[in-house]
Amino acid sequence: MELSTDSYLSIAGESRGLYREKASKFIAVALPVSTEEEVRTGLEELRKAYHDANHHCYAYRLGMDNQLYRSNDDGEPSGSAGKPIYGQILSTGLSDVLVVVIRYFGGTKLGIPGLIHAYKTAAREALDQAEVVEKVIRVQFRVIFEYRMMNEIMRILKEDGIKIVNQSSTVHCEVDFLVRKSLATKLQIRFSRLNNVQIISI
Repeated sequence: MELSTDSYLSIAGESRGLYREKASKFIAVALPVSTEEEVRTGLEELRKAYHDANHHCYAYRLGMDNQLYRSNDDGEPSGSAGKPIYGQILSTGLSDVLVVVIRYFGGTKLGIPGLIHAYKTAAREALDQAEVVEKVIRVQFRVIFEYRMMNEIMRILKEDGIKIVNQSSTVHCEVDFLVRKSLATKLQIRFSRLNNVQIISI
């Protein structure tokens, strides 16, 4: 999928994977998330659902620039669980995604190489089952204008496929809207060329 400068790939909904090794069971769950609060909520729900599991290891990555990411081994040997899970997120190029791998210990130790393979394989299975979608970065603006400009303002907004989120008319008219980040500068210039029209970022 060819991406624009203001878009990135994520997943549409929950997907799952399963890996078994020497009676240990690794259940992987991939969830779409957009904030750290959603990450916490997703983790809490899975810990409740699989409260009898031995480990709930995870990794997540948020945002177009992937500025927020974390991995956690949840009691497994350092680097044997969270990092392999995060590595699979990186290899798929996905963001705004949380992958949790839930382990039920089967009684036989797998060793660090075995754990790395198990967590990596389970995570990959869940991500391979996911529906990949393109997410677009949008920015919000408010345009303020006189009522007589209404038709012209609305024509511009409709031309560029912009999503209007709020509209009000008092002394002046105000329209709040969302626009693709890559189109924002062009739109600001168009509005700035109109008389008695003000556009502000909100």
